[in-house]
Amino acid sequence: MRPDFIGIGAQKSGTTWIYETLSSHPDIRFPAGKEIHFWDARRDMGVNWWLSLFRPAAEVPNAHAISIRTGEITPAYAIISVDAIRELYSLCPDLRLFYVLRNPIERAWSAARMAVLRAEMTVDEASEQWFLDHFRSAGSRRRGAYAEAILRWRSIFPAEQLMIGLFEEMVAEPRAFLSQLCKHIGVDGRFYDAIPDETLRRPVFQGPSAPLPSRLRHALVDQYGDSVTALGRLLETDLSHWLTESPIDEPNLT
Repeated sequence: MRPDFIGIGAQKSGTTWIYETLSSHPDIRFPAGKEIHFWDARRDMGVNWWLSLFRPAAEVPNAHAISIRTGEITPAYAIISVDAIRELYSLCPDLRLFYVLRNPIERAWSAARMAVLRAEMTVDEASEQWFLDHFRSAGSRRRGAYAEAILRWRSIFPAEQLMIGLFEEMVAEPRAFLSQLCKHIGVDGRFYDAIPDETLRRPVFQGPSAPLPSRLRHALVDQYGDSVTALGRLLETDLSHWLTESPIDEPNLT
């Protein structure tokens, strides 16, 4: 009664597309849906409640007991405490984790536009200061602090159990991304070989579109410059283009 995998984020980085696409795989199940939010918001339900959501493969109709993998994807898990991660590890030491990272400038802008809708406004109605306040909020900043999140999770889980993916690579080559993710989870990624490209690239839960104003972009570059540099060093990957390229308005996969 334990999950095999968990997607921990990042918010606005294609997790709904990943959920919908993985859900079509015959050897993957999400018994309780995409986001359970146990480890960030529902701890009072108790770990036995959470574990009970993941039925053994033998109880899943038409399941192949050996190959079925169960899990959830809750982007808020990226920012949970070390204590919560440690408790999760004690329950599921073999858990496979994945974390998809999106340019934090794009992520912050996408999340802010979604927050505008929740505030019953349009992007045009929200002031520049409203957006700046949202960018600088503790919640938004923590969701964009990727290096800190990786180090926190790696301090408990072995590094090889946490797959790090880049949103831009997932958008550009979704089939290659799925192959890597399936291998990490432990299922056969060749299932997606027969899926047409146009199906794999179909938008899921696409957010409202709006260009990022120059002044707001400069504010986000200033806000995330140091953290992007730190992340690049951690991953041994050049991410400097995140700070120099114009953000994508709203990619197909969200």
